[in-house]
Amino acid sequence: MRQTWRWFGPADLASIDDVLQVGAQGIVSALHHVPTGVVWTPEEIAKRQDIIRRRKDGSPSGIEWEVVESLPVSEDIKKQKGDWHEHVANYKQSLRNLAEARIEVVCYNLMPVLDWTRTALRWRVPSGATTMRFDINDFAAFDIHILQRRGAEGDFTNAITDEAARRFVAMDDDARRQLSRNVTMGLPGSTESMSLDDMRAHLNEYGSISPEQLRRHFIDFLSEVVPVAEGLGLRLCCHPDDPPFSLLGLPRIMSTGDDYAAIFDAVDSPANGMTLCSGSLGARPDNDLPAIMERFAPKVHFVHLRNVKRDDPSVQIGSFHEAEHLAGDTDMVALIAAILREETRRKAAGRADHQIPMRPDHGQDILDDLGRNSQPGYPTIGRMKGLAELRGVMAALSHPSVHILGDQ
Repeated sequence: MRQTWRWFGPADLASIDDVLQVGAQGIVSALHHVPTGVVWTPEEIAKRQDIIRRRKDGSPSGIEWEVVESLPVSEDIKKQKGDWHEHVANYKQSLRNLAEARIEVVCYNLMPVLDWTRTALRWRVPSGATTMRFDINDFAAFDIHILQRRGAEGDFTNAITDEAARRFVAMDDDARRQLSRNVTMGLPGSTESMSLDDMRAHLNEYGSISPEQLRRHFIDFLSEVVPVAEGLGLRLCCHPDDPPFSLLGLPRIMSTGDDYAAIFDAVDSPANGMTLCSGSLGARPDNDLPAIMERFAPKVHFVHLRNVKRDDPSVQIGSFHEAEHLAGDTDMVALIAAILREETRRKAAGRADHQIPMRPDHGQDILDDLGRNSQPGYPTIGRMKGLAELRGVMAALSHPSVHILGDQ
């Protein structure tokens, strides 16, 4: 796997010099300052590339922007309302401009209204580290009592609604505001924020959209952009829903292997692929990550390796937190082994993309991270620790003596 690092641009607390010391081979970045739906111009793309190519002292870094994460799909496209035709046209032009800059992998997602969602951004674990957490009871308290979404109570069990009410009453105004900020944070690195009124407006515009409708809208979008991407030699890769279940009464349609199969069957192209995020998919007990990797191996264009620990491993919709990379509910060794097998198959078949870009996704705040106030989920030292652990597994599984151990 090609080891990459997510970098949020000049405002990132980790510099390109830091990334080089971590040992990453490529950069994952995006033009977070460009509003969703607007064209990424050649000038803005080149400006980001030039920054990545320089150390602090101006000397060449030797590292390149290799993966886009994310080129956002606008809410208008998801709803097929407003300026959605213009936004699709702009998306195509952005793809052309990225191809001209020789960036081939483009990650995106299709989560309506909210991007990845957590209720706590710095939740303390027994070691003293902090991590991100999704607590279904706190989310219900937000949905029912803060957002006051009509019909929200019916989306949760009686036990959850009762606990949500108890927690809401126990919160002071600061705690309620903090919970709201956590839930509505949006895309990592984005300069756009969403107020409660914004969220209510989006929910009203979505109305009672069904999973089938949202999937049709997604297929319409892919039918437009995938042929362009294929012609340009780009690889689009959809990130799964995070968490992988419905929120705010809205469908989430990229939460399971069958969800991906439906999209791949509808728009069959080598350019229509998957970002395999082990943490997002791993929040559901019915998602077997090594099996999903084997099922869609030729379509996996980008990999996020992280782990989550579910409070109750038996429930489909529940609470979880970001665990250490080798310590959660996903068998990371088995998953990495499946990825390495696919790389071997690709190399033997002569595929130019036989080396799959991977990044250590998220991480716990440890040591000096605890005082840096970095982008939630993206501490420098915590991710470096995760990368080191993953790199160790990769090295061990790739060692010539491994087959000997397997024969015993």
